[in-house]
Amino acid sequence: MDRWNGRGVVMATGSVSLAKAMWRGFRGKCPNCGEGHLFGRFLKVADACDHCGEELVHQRADDFPAYLVMVVVGHLVVPAILAVETAYAPPVSLQLAVWLPVTLFSSLALLQPTKGAIVGLQWQIGMHGFEASKLRREAGQLAPVLVKAPRAA
Repeated sequence: MDRWNGRGVVMATGSVSLAKAMWRGFRGKCPNCGEGHLFGRFLKVADACDHCGEELVHQRADDFPAYLVMVVVGHLVVPAILAVETAYAPPVSLQLAVWLPVTLFSSLALLQPTKGAIVGLQWQIGMHGFEASKLRREAGQLAPVLVKAPRAA
């Protein structure tokens, strides 16, 4: 819910719920506007949103996303390995050939979305350097941010 003011500036309006901010981060989008890219590279969070200009440099996800991914993947893969072993008792080489790639690719697939969700969480609750952004949102202030102006035809 942005408002265009006609001078190449978008005025952000409305508040973003915790679930919405985390979902936007999970999708790799800016938690503020939901439009700009959250990541510049695979796990490198952009310094600022390329759409609304929200500063994202304050995030401190560190190793928490990796821990969460290990817990989730471990709780999915280990029971599957045990079930296959109990039911079929395949050779160890076949087990390794199947479960190592499954574990690797599922971990890589979940790592960026999990980090994005953690950044969305930090942004919404005002952790670290996001306090000013949270205070601005709570006060209902409209924060002007630069956006590429549409070209006149």
